[in-house]
Amino acid sequence: MMKTTHRIKIEHEKFGVLLDEVFVDSIQFKIFLKTIHGCLELKNNMTFFNGDDFLFNIPYKFLCESIIITSVGQYDLVEQMKSKVEALVTR
Repeated sequence: MMKTTHRIKIEHEKFGVLLDEVFVDSIQFKIFLKTIHGCLELKNNMTFFNGDDFLFNIPYKFLCESIIITSVGQYDLVEQMKSKVEALVTR
């Protein structure tokens, strides 16, 4: 079973990779992209907290100096499960 994944990567020349996230839900990905775009347009820091275990703050200065790359890929659930089962069997 193939799933579509959406990846966003924010990379800064001095600090390296600031953010590298993969989304399976395209709606969450679009909301996240709109958040980044809004921060760039309004010249605000990009701050995000999911309420559980993921928090980051990228100051506007570094966000606008960064390269932002998005990509779409395919994710095969069957292959991943097969490799996990094979790893358990070989133990």
